[in-house]
Amino acid sequence: MRIAQVAPLFESVPPMLYGGTERVVSYLTEELVRQGHEVTLFASGDSRTTARLVAGCPRALWQEPGCRETLPHHVRLVELVAREAHRFDVIHFHLDYVHFPVVGRLPCPTVTTLHGRLHPPDQEAFFDAYPDVPLVSISDDQRQPIPWANWQATVYHGLPLDLHTPRESPGSYLAFLGRISPEKGLESAVEIARQAGMRLRVAAKIYPEEQAYYEREIAPLLRASPWVEFVGEVGGPTKDAFLGGAFALLFPIDWAEPFGLVMIEAMACGTPVVAFRRGSVPEVMADGLTGFVVANVPEAVEAVGRVPGLSRRICRQVFALRFGADRMARDYQAIYRKLVDGQAWPALPVERPAVAPRPSGAVHHRPTILGPLTVS
Repeated sequence: MRIAQVAPLFESVPPMLYGGTERVVSYLTEELVRQGHEVTLFASGDSRTTARLVAGCPRALWQEPGCRETLPHHVRLVELVAREAHRFDVIHFHLDYVHFPVVGRLPCPTVTTLHGRLHPPDQEAFFDAYPDVPLVSISDDQRQPIPWANWQATVYHGLPLDLHTPRESPGSYLAFLGRISPEKGLESAVEIARQAGMRLRVAAKIYPEEQAYYEREIAPLLRASPWVEFVGEVGGPTKDAFLGGAFALLFPIDWAEPFGLVMIEAMACGTPVVAFRRGSVPEVMADGLTGFVVANVPEAVEAVGRVPGLSRRICRQVFALRFGADRMARDYQAIYRKLVDGQAWPALPVERPAVAPRPSGAVHHRPTILGPLTVS
């Protein structure tokens, strides 16, 4: 197939350090190329790919000191895609919403993976205006705020199986990997480590908009917590060693995380995860195999004490069964073929209460593309 992948321009594809969406786009693009497809990647000019690269800007916008407005760059990117749309069988967007006014006029089908959290007060009217745009969710939980949108499937993220190094022996520290933000729960991670009597190593990015929060809340906490080591951003082999060398990864989020790539990165190393039951966590985690799903700090402390009873080999095995890039690419190919063949699901009728209820379980009004879990 002739496939276009359209990535955000904030970070390169793949990003040098932190950057979840661009990293997933890279894994998907490279796997589609490996499987024999003709792929064009629309991304920043400093991206690295075996696909044909069309540069939407010379350099990743968040790495460009002179960039003050990112929206004009993305509007221009959509125009570049539209000019080349006749070349493709399908176009896969990862841009959130900026391209929606254009997709109905393109000569080939499109699909959009939404990578962020949905907020009905801001987005209900928007999805009402574009009810026929085919969408993919990255977890069933991600759909819950707006379950009537035109979801085609849930496709979980995947990683190349050789990206991370499985390690049989656990390290002696707990790990926290992510960005400095209130919803990521670093304060809870610090408290879990304190109560567990273990060292905590923190690898985190601080975005400019979170600098004040870091200075006000996190920096004093770190100074008062001698058991915590802040190591900054990590990537590549450094991240592999950081995750693989950990006793366990702490993922004490305080929001409805749409996926949580760091969880499967840890699993790929064989490192168990202790995660709060929020958002996608119950879908991504195999509780009791890849770690433990808990409700709060006391449960997390107790779970840390049970980590030695887990098998790092089985943790890695579950990752390989469920979260390989090859599986992710096959799942997306099934969607592409349905779109090209005109068999995609139509938009659902917009019939709902004024305030959408949040179901207690997973939403399955579109099929999730993922087989059953079996490990031996």
